[in-house]
Amino acid sequence: MDMTPRETVAELDKYIVGQDAAKRAVAVAIRNRWRRQQLPAELRKDVTPKNIIMIGPTGVGKTEIARRLARIVGAPFIKVEATKYTEVGYVGRDVESMIRDLTEAAVGLVKARQRTEVEEKARDRVTERLLDLLLPTKGYMPPEDSEDTERKQRTREKFRGMLVAGELEEKTVELTVDQKHVPVQVFSNMGMENMDVDLQSMFDKFMPKTATPRQLTVAEARKVLMEQETEALIDRAAVNEQAVDLVENHGIIFLDELDKVCGPSSSSGPDISRSGVQRDLLPVVEGTTVNTKYGAVRTDHILFIAAGAFHVSKPSDLMPELQGRFPIRVELTDLTREDFLRILTEPKHALTKQYAELLATEGLTVEFTASGIDALADIAFEVNRTTQNIGARRLHTILERVVEEISFEGPDRHDKHVSIDSDYVRGKLDGILKKEDLSRYIL
Repeated sequence: MDMTPRETVAELDKYIVGQDAAKRAVAVAIRNRWRRQQLPAELRKDVTPKNIIMIGPTGVGKTEIARRLARIVGAPFIKVEATKYTEVGYVGRDVESMIRDLTEAAVGLVKARQRTEVEEKARDRVTERLLDLLLPTKGYMPPEDSEDTERKQRTREKFRGMLVAGELEEKTVELTVDQKHVPVQVFSNMGMENMDVDLQSMFDKFMPKTATPRQLTVAEARKVLMEQETEALIDRAAVNEQAVDLVENHGIIFLDELDKVCGPSSSSGPDISRSGVQRDLLPVVEGTTVNTKYGAVRTDHILFIAAGAFHVSKPSDLMPELQGRFPIRVELTDLTREDFLRILTEPKHALTKQYAELLATEGLTVEFTASGIDALADIAFEVNRTTQNIGARRLHTILERVVEEISFEGPDRHDKHVSIDSDYVRGKLDGILKKEDLSRYIL
């Protein structure tokens, strides 16, 4: 993907409102990856990604920017919470497991691409196998003369035409399907996920596979055969090789809640979930080799985007060595009333559009008027200001409360047109907003 930074930001604008500084930072980081690929090999290996820290309160778009960015460029992406890792040697996950998870995501991407490439060939092979099932030849057959061969060929072509036309979808065929056995569960010490995978694979090879005949319709058999043929056509070795290359050169890891692993050291006992995690993160972010079941993965050129609210702590509380691994810092701003207005109307899949389409499945026409959207934005902004600020997530709770009655009565309503205006919104929410304690609980 060789989009310019301006094009990347324009694409992000379709889904995320505001936060221009963060969008520009990630767009430049992705463009630098493309620039690096154009360099001579000798220079390319020394150009490392400039990792980013996003600083801002919850619900302002940190995760969504990273997730949408990965989708736009087709890069393997995972979101992990820094708080779920502990120092190596203690109960919990070690930080290297995030690289294994990212590699799994890359394998899924490469497999999906290869499935698309072999789909046509697999479909042809499925058609031939279905014809074999519909026109079976049992036992020993004496040598055929040319007339018998032509007759059988004509019959096969006739059935092929009926199959393509969809006239045999309900016809039953007998198909032998591999019975999936219950996998042997392997448990080792936490932090030994790679060993678990290797032992699991070894047991799977030893367990005998059982094939059982099943009576399926042609439509059902086609799905089973398509899966079998697609898997048979995919080159596993090539998938593994491409996945490792994709991770090493295009992988993106979004490391959330980084602020929760920094701060003052614990006064008693080893601080295994804070400074210990930071120490373990250092080599992974800087560049090390992690063994996965698909091969060794170098982390030198993986892009790390960290995020945190940093209310109690600040980025300078991180270990100095780790701070140096995240040279780019961008601050995301609190959402204003105008931001809420834009979030409700501008994004490609805005919340108001989602609710309207959901209720349209019941035959309802739900219209959000301009005054109704103004009221939603006003209330969301006010509740965030006076209670806990949870950003755009506040809109989910408010909208759910506003459309709750319509959603419940939707299938039985006689009036299929609903207009949600300012009076409707305030009628549903004013009673709650007046009771401050209750509004804290519900909204």
